[in-house]
Amino acid sequence: MTLVDAVKAVVLGVVEGLTEFLPVSSTGHLLLLEHFLGLGDEDFGKTFAVLIQLGAILAILSVYFGKLLSIALALPSDPKARHFVAGVLIAFLPAAIIGAALHSFIKGVLFNPLIVCIALIVGGFVLLVVDSLKLKVRYTDVAQFSLPMCLGVGAMQCLAMIPGVSRSGATIVGAMLMGADKRTAAEFSFWLAMPTMAGAFAYDLMKNYKVLSFEGGSLIAIGFVTSFVAALFVVRSLLDYVSRHGFALFAGWRLIVGGLGLGALMVFG
Repeated sequence: MTLVDAVKAVVLGVVEGLTEFLPVSSTGHLLLLEHFLGLGDEDFGKTFAVLIQLGAILAILSVYFGKLLSIALALPSDPKARHFVAGVLIAFLPAAIIGAALHSFIKGVLFNPLIVCIALIVGGFVLLVVDSLKLKVRYTDVAQFSLPMCLGVGAMQCLAMIPGVSRSGATIVGAMLMGADKRTAAEFSFWLAMPTMAGAFAYDLMKNYKVLSFEGGSLIAIGFVTSFVAALFVVRSLLDYVSRHGFALFAGWRLIVGGLGLGALMVFG
């Protein structure tokens, strides 16, 4: 393991962990890092790519473990718990179906830096507009979401199959437009991330298990740990932040990264 490889592993792990749950697009950032700086999953192989994603998944599961356990124990007797679980699963279905059906098209056609930069910029303006709207709030508790609303938020999540859109950004905007306040919309994006990311992880594992290798285990461990720690920080702090400050910071970041990316593409290709 060289120092350069260790730095790459840290950068990729931190970027994956920080951006996975922020409305800025983890996939978009990783694609731009690969295109402009030569950093990408190919540096360390499929095992690295799969396990840094697992680090982010375990971070959110560790934070929400107590709530997950209480919901699981309440399922047999509590209609509210069953309603909530059904809502999350219904919201997950559109992405599961469309993602599996269009996987090759998404990877082969949509994964390019120009689309990422355009999506980052458009998404930044969308966040700014939605953040400034005086929307009527009908939901301040994720457990209150109606099943049709959950399906609508799940449909919005499908937009994130375009790299640069952001899974969390699409679900947050969708939930806010349908009546959730900022904090509740962000929290539902966390809940929906659990089956969505677990499903994507399982799909990647199924597709690539034959080529997984634990050579360079120290680099894999570095990427996994940094992804876990960075995601843990985001999950623990995001809800309080957006409650007080909204999404302007993330919108501005998207505009800066997307604009710089477009400029670099024009100059360097």
